[in-house]
Amino acid sequence: MTASADPGPAHLGDRPGGGAHAREILALALPALGALIAEPLFLLADSAIVGHLGASPLAGLGTAAAALNTLVNVCVFLAYGTTAQVARLLGAGDRRAALARGVDGIYLAAALGLVLAAVGAAFAPALVHLLGATPAARPYAATYLRISCAGLPGMLAVLAATGLLRGLQDTRTPLLVAALAAVVNTAANWALVYPAGLGIAGSALGTVTVQCAMAAVYVAVIARAARAGGVRLRPDPAAIRRSLGANTALLLRTAALRVYLLAAVWAAGSFGTVALAAHTIATNLWLTLALALDALAIAAQALVGRDLGAGRPERVRGTVRLMVRWGAVFGVGTGIVLLAARPLYVPLFTGDTAVRAALMPVLAVAALIQPVAGVVFVLDGVLIGADDAAFLAWASVGCTAVFLAGLAVLRAAVPATSPDALTGLWWVVAAFTLARLAALAWRERADTWLRTGVGV
Repeated sequence: MTASADPGPAHLGDRPGGGAHAREILALALPALGALIAEPLFLLADSAIVGHLGASPLAGLGTAAAALNTLVNVCVFLAYGTTAQVARLLGAGDRRAALARGVDGIYLAAALGLVLAAVGAAFAPALVHLLGATPAARPYAATYLRISCAGLPGMLAVLAATGLLRGLQDTRTPLLVAALAAVVNTAANWALVYPAGLGIAGSALGTVTVQCAMAAVYVAVIARAARAGGVRLRPDPAAIRRSLGANTALLLRTAALRVYLLAAVWAAGSFGTVALAAHTIATNLWLTLALALDALAIAAQALVGRDLGAGRPERVRGTVRLMVRWGAVFGVGTGIVLLAARPLYVPLFTGDTAVRAALMPVLAVAALIQPVAGVVFVLDGVLIGADDAAFLAWASVGCTAVFLAGLAVLRAAVPATSPDALTGLWWVVAAFTLARLAALAWRERADTWLRTGVGV
């Protein structure tokens, strides 16, 4: 990439040789944190509501959610790639091109959503069987997944729209939309599951409806901004194809990370219905905290992309140092809460004593990993913001290989019926997280990712 001749707009937080001021990071990270916490509340609410239907529906929800999240999160490049690309263009002073890039991303998201919805609905029973759902959980899993697939176009459009707004340094709008949607989703799901008597199908239907409503709100907001900026709203097939091509490496990165999550669900299912139900709750809590930690990563994507687009690599270095420290401290805090508050929140998710007993040691392991995860998410966001997607792709493939090797050792050493099997699985997750930390920290120490200007 070539250095930008335009240093970009001046910012309140600019300091010679330094990074972003704390208040500038917080202005992006805190609203992003609120939005990110609100989004997984959809699934946590489903877990709490469906969990009181019994262990089998809860285990079915866990398997279906893993399949659905795979279909959605393999396309998370729609948010991450868009954030980085839009932020670079904004830093280079070309807001119109930044908006156009985001509009292309939304069209791409809708097209991918339609394709994935058709595939997911058609193969729902096969997918949940492949993921190792127990016979008792399969009907619930297939029902939830089949209905939820109808919301995939809206879900992916939300990803792309959120990425555009973050790249424009706006994390407040996603916070407002996600917070309102989380409240409406909880009320709607409870009403559909219990008073309406739809069971797990009601939970899926409520979430689909709310996700599509979110997409409609985002499209309206972005269409207004595009018109004000003189940006076309009609689709440009060539630009949409370029957007997909530019994000291929991020797609590979995300696919590799999803393999580890799916393999973990499959392993938990092989340990039995109780283990799968406990793993479902632990995974939902883990992903909620991971997304909370991702608030710093999102701030990193937006700030790093903007400052590299403006040709300010020395400012990026200062920002990274500060945010890595914050990531570690935030991880310590979330770990303490996750560990100490177990007696308070576990009963909210299940009344099954066997599931509770299996869950307690797993959550202790998850709590210990949180400080490492805090740094991992920040560094991941830094490299995404720097458009270092090729390295991230290969690093993710390598770390997933570490996880699969650890899983093979676990299954060879610990019987599937052992009460320690599920806890052992989470120690393998810990090894995977440490492997990611090693790879990302090694890369961050180099300068090869500090490429300035607009070259995407």
